[in-house]
Amino acid sequence: MPGAREAATLAVAATILAVSTVIAMQDPPWRTPAETVVVTPEVAAVAPPPTAAQAPSQPRAEGPAIIKVPPQPDQPIVLRDPTSVAQDTRTAHMPDRALIEESAHGPLPVRAADGRRPVDVYARPWSGARGAKVAIVIGGMGVSQTGTQSAITKLPPEVTLAFAPQGNSLDRWMQDARRRGHELVLQIPLEPFDYPNVDPGRNTLTVEADADENLDALHASLGRMTNYVGVVNYMGARFLAEPAAVSPLMGELSRRGLLFLDDGSTARSLAGEQALANRVPFAAADAAIDAQRDRPAILKKLDELERTARARGHALGIGFAFDTTVDAVAQWAAEARRRGIEIVPVSALAADPERR
Repeated sequence: MPGAREAATLAVAATILAVSTVIAMQDPPWRTPAETVVVTPEVAAVAPPPTAAQAPSQPRAEGPAIIKVPPQPDQPIVLRDPTSVAQDTRTAHMPDRALIEESAHGPLPVRAADGRRPVDVYARPWSGARGAKVAIVIGGMGVSQTGTQSAITKLPPEVTLAFAPQGNSLDRWMQDARRRGHELVLQIPLEPFDYPNVDPGRNTLTVEADADENLDALHASLGRMTNYVGVVNYMGARFLAEPAAVSPLMGELSRRGLLFLDDGSTARSLAGEQALANRVPFAAADAAIDAQRDRPAILKKLDELERTARARGHALGIGFAFDTTVDAVAQWAAEARRRGIEIVPVSALAADPERR
């Protein structure tokens, strides 16, 4: 029957197709299976570090050097600029023993044997960026215990604090201020006009005293505390106008590595030129911010400093630790930062002849 024959033929063809498909899907007998390659890294033997006796003797290089320290487990590696000499903020309240000269008046600041200066070591870091910068110095620290505590706690750490050598508990207040990040200067009483009717206090440097007497009075003030970058005059209109009086003072500040801040109260001051001649870092205040102890007046003076900084690049104001002044400066500083003003320590604005 033709129908049955055709059906059988189709069944045979389907069977052949199925078998061919299965064979085609299998690996051909003539194909070599791919080899699996396993790579085992070869670990080189590490020689143990030489002992002290085996290590070659080499002369010690002068100046900054790179020291390789093996990382410890769970300890981050911190890279520091080897030329940086500023204190670690965690130990900023502790005096650097290399910067201290013991004396009958107490510990006096001095350059270290390696050349480091108090003005460098005790300086507060700042950004170093271009732009408008304002430094604010608040004096009279240590005179009033409540006023001193209020200034240290309320003012931002970028504000520089000036301590009076006649104050009380200066070492305790110094440590508190440094822990909070403030840069410090020390007020030095200098002879004003109409002295002694107008008296800056104990150990005033005068025009009539000889250089040795003035240096002894200076040391009596310098030894009252530590960890400051320099000094600022307290009064001194007559003293600062006499080159024979100012020159020995600047020579001593240079020898000890301190800056001089002129409070700007007298136009006849020779402090700037004498500082340059003696290679003393120097800064001068542009304005007293609290000549009027009135909040609106103080804020107005601070706004004037801001305009000066925007026009010239920097400005410096000085005031005292009155409650009104502290509150006004704290408010203004927070607002000025939002306007792009950087508040910097006084050392950031000092012209330093040794860094030219």
